[in-house]
Amino acid sequence: MSWTPDSIPDQSGRLVVVTGANSGIGYVTARELARRGAHVVLACRNRERGRDAVERLRAEVPGARTELRMLDLADVKSIRGFAEGWSHDRLDLLVNNAGVAMVPFSRTADGFESQFGINHLGTFALTGLLMPHLLAAADPRVVTVSSEGQRFARFDMTNLNAEHRYRAAFAYVQSKRANLYFAMELQRRADAAGLRLRSMAVAPGLTRSNVLTGGAHSTRGRVYGVLTRLLLNVAFRPTPEGAKTSLYASTVPDLPGGSYVVPDGPFQLRGEPVLRNRERAIQDASTAHRLWVLSEQLTGVRHAGLAESLLPHDDAEWTGRSPS
Repeated sequence: MSWTPDSIPDQSGRLVVVTGANSGIGYVTARELARRGAHVVLACRNRERGRDAVERLRAEVPGARTELRMLDLADVKSIRGFAEGWSHDRLDLLVNNAGVAMVPFSRTADGFESQFGINHLGTFALTGLLMPHLLAAADPRVVTVSSEGQRFARFDMTNLNAEHRYRAAFAYVQSKRANLYFAMELQRRADAAGLRLRSMAVAPGLTRSNVLTGGAHSTRGRVYGVLTRLLLNVAFRPTPEGAKTSLYASTVPDLPGGSYVVPDGPFQLRGEPVLRNRERAIQDASTAHRLWVLSEQLTGVRHAGLAESLLPHDDAEWTGRSPS
């Protein structure tokens, strides 16, 4: 049977943050949660586009409880500012949706390769800094958007930050594998600490959005833009279809922590939300642990309240270089 946003139960009373909510899957996720009664914070990098998104959402969902807050996952200072400015008594749901895909080489404000820095380290830091507010909620969830492409990653702990060379597609799928490692390790540490926190990961499938055309891609020229938009229209499915896995992971009441929700079609490219546990990254606790320790070192952020370490210290050593 088809799962649709109409299946979402009442979300009244839930406080939600959706990152990258001004467009694409993030916008649809925010809109449908607001439609069901949640108070949704749209966490956006660009103020003008964020305001446009809030106005559009309120026009589509009259009476929606929404607000805009600035957040740039490419800058740890901005992430800290977002967390320090949190003015609600708790946070029930964090949807880590924002990210970049296959962009030309660049570094974040903190010197990290942009895809690793934004997609993983920014997500890691934001979740950690918001952890006290999540743990103040009765039934907190964290949903992290990975990608079906993570299956093809050759995860190289010595080249996470483009220490040796940079290939855009390689760096992208590696950062998305890091998202899955993070979501699973977060659940392990929450379980070990006896917390009610549930961490999920999702893959949206091939979905139309501006992730391949906006941002850094806007400088690639007219031919790139035309061909990419043609590909998106022909081969990729409508954005609301891609948002289904995020909405499913965010709202299905009895979904267990540590779930990985993907489309049920061939190669996870399209279809209805289904749980998948046959992924190497889900079972690879050793690499997930090493990545977690490295992420703490690079961002300076620790997740208060979680179990400190589940593996011997030696297994967490890393031989790569810090960003220059």
